Amino acid sequence: MRFRTRAFLLCFVPFALLLTGSFWAIQKLVKSTVRDGLRTSLRENHLAVARMRARSDLRNGRFVKIVAENASLKAGLQLLMSYPANSAARQTVEDQLRELCQQMEFDFLMVSGSNGAPLAGVLRGDAQLIPAQLIPMEAPLARAPRQGLMMLADKVYQVASVPIDQGEENIGELSVGERFDFSGFGTPGVLMRHGRVVQSSVPEIALKEVEASLQGCRGTGECDVRLGGAEYISLPMDSASLGGLDDAARRGDGYVLRSLQNVDSASASVQSVLNRVFLMAATAMVFTALMCSVFSSRSMVKPITAMISHLQASEGTGLLPEFQGQLSSMREIRDLTSSFNHAAGAIREARQGLQRAYVESVGSLANALDARDRYTAGHSRRVSDLSCAAAKALGVAAEELEAIRIGALLHDIGKIGISDTVLLKAGKLTHDEFAIIRQHPEIGRRILEGVQGFAPYLDVVELHHENWDGTGYPHGQSGETTPLAARIVHVSDAYDAMTTDRPYRRGMSHKKAISILREFAGRQFDPRVVDVFTSVATAFDAAAGPESPAAPAEEVRQPELAEMGRR
Repeated sequence: MRFRTRAFLLCFVPFALLLTGSFWAIQKLVKSTVRDGLRTSLRENHLAVARMRARSDLRNGRFVKIVAENASLKAGLQLLMSYPANSAARQTVEDQLRELCQQMEFDFLMVSGSNGAPLAGVLRGDAQLIPAQLIPMEAPLARAPRQGLMMLADKVYQVASVPIDQGEENIGELSVGERFDFSGFGTPGVLMRHGRVVQSSVPEIALKEVEASLQGCRGTGECDVRLGGAEYISLPMDSASLGGLDDAARRGDGYVLRSLQNVDSASASVQSVLNRVFLMAATAMVFTALMCSVFSSRSMVKPITAMISHLQASEGTGLLPEFQGQLSSMREIRDLTSSFNHAAGAIREARQGLQRAYVESVGSLANALDARDRYTAGHSRRVSDLSCAAAKALGVAAEELEAIRIGALLHDIGKIGISDTVLLKAGKLTHDEFAIIRQHPEIGRRILEGVQGFAPYLDVVELHHENWDGTGYPHGQSGETTPLAARIVHVSDAYDAMTTDRPYRRGMSHKKAISILREFAGRQFDPRVVDVFTSVATAFDAAAGPESPAAPAEEVRQPELAEMGRR
């Protein structure tokens, strides 16, 4: 991944994460606020229901007490208690209960004996099947609680009971009930008994699904449930909401009434407004952050890219560049640039010192070689000067010119490995001795190739005796296969060898040496190099003074020309 991309991501991603986290936190806060509001609303609704039911219970309680004092009902109850198996007595009581139930619009009315055993009762049938008809309760009669909820024929009734007294004696109990209905509640509700849902007013949700969702609601505390993909809050109704039923009675019968409120539905409008506002704000903020991130990443990456470009450009030169001016207004970048410039200057000075020491060591090697023979003293230096002059005339680049200069100084370094008896022999060399002399280019390469800094000069050292026609040594290369630097040094070496005195002959004149070079151009030497070298050598000879006496003509034959450059 590119540095600019990484810098952009480092600037933008934290902001995007912060924005996302803020939106998530705000949503949670809104939902929590809505939840608190719903919880308060549910409790207020519970209190309203409790007050309404309290008034209804007070009214019903008065009616029930009046019914319990009905003389006909007491007489019928005493008759039925005396003859419990008599159907006529039972029917008489049921007729009386039916009449009272119709008058007071109860849904359920039942009498029990003094021992609490049910004797007779009537309940209002399903209005869709038997409209407004009160039917007798089927035996065995259910034992009604004194107060609370009871289930008859898959229907739930809210029941209250009062004693029936004859004077000071209790002769039975009258139980009255109303169909339990959620219509009095402003929110959906669920009636549960022993963990099972008996009734539910949650719209479009099956009882089984409601029951499964409420399994996690342990006891009578508040809990959160999911129904139909929506989140609900569920609160239990207190005893006041159930008409004064105490907690012990409710727990004994196993009935629990819970109200539910759709949190998602209640918060939808607020969330919608919040989403629109946040979307507009987020769009503006993201755009601003995007532009700031782009600008910041560019301000960081641009100077660093410039530094990298300078470093890449320095690969060819091996020198570290110094930056001119300020690459950036950032203090850290300025400090980095300043430190880099100081480091580049130090490296440049160290390189220059190393180069000076290197050149001095090369000169020492050349002087050590020339010191072995007083006749060849200064030979390497002269060959180097002549080669550089010819290379300049040929238009050689400055980098290659330096390689030619030092390579020419070292071109005979391999002669260090040649015995003095061969190298300093006064007479002509034998065939075997000349074969030993011909080894000095390869010896020189082996001496220098172990040092990395001498790599640019190996071609000159090894190939400066290769001939244009392929008759040279050590590899017999021909034409331009031999590098130009080696071909230039070859001509300069031959010229200096011919114009200097040796123990076995006198040096030739400049004019004679040039004529020999021209004669063997195209065979032993590169013709183009010889043409350029002629003018260069003439200038050098003019600066050196009068010509030396010419050597005898027989010394310029081609077989002997190779021997002239042996030392």
